[in-house]
Amino acid sequence: DLLEVGLLIGSGGVLSHAPRRVQAALMMVDAFLPEGLTLLAVDSIFMAPQLGVLATVHEEAAAQVFDRDCLVRLGAVLAPVGACRAGQPCVTVEVSGPDMAAVTRTVACGDMALLPLPPPGANARVSAVPERGFDLGLGRGRPLSAVIPGGHTGLIVDARGRRPFVLPADPAQRMERLRAWHTALSAYPRGA
Repeated sequence: DLLEVGLLIGSGGVLSHAPRRVQAALMMVDAFLPEGLTLLAVDSIFMAPQLGVLATVHEEAAAQVFDRDCLVRLGAVLAPVGACRAGQPCVTVEVSGPDMAAVTRTVACGDMALLPLPPPGANARVSAVPERGFDLGLGRGRPLSAVIPGGHTGLIVDARGRRPFVLPADPAQRMERLRAWHTALSAYPRGA
């Protein structure tokens, strides 16, 4: 049950060496299609397998190195679950935190948005109100309120639908849709 997953940790060269952290986050979101609110992190230098071996000898040391030196906290993804019709309002999300003004955004079905989070080490408050028929993990139409750790990427709001989302069959429309998602997340900014 993907609504029960609280943290996704990606490991491997393609994720740890992605040119931009948001690209690693998007790869994880596309691969796993998490549901509800899920924290995202990557193994910075593919250290997790070695720490697993160390844990058999010194569990506390392995846990400390894993948390302090291995994990790069990207942020989170909020993915409503429900029947989606493109353009229909899906969820309204507000993010607030220390040293940042509150940001509120309504995201329509089929769209993605990236909301800022404070940097790692600080927490943010996320409040989300789904439209009727959408579930954020607490039941259809029920609002979600959570305190989450900051991250390098931010909060990805993914209203593309699930199981799995469907891309247009027409190549031109498919490219347009993919470009819109990448633009919304600043995954491939011009000149970068």
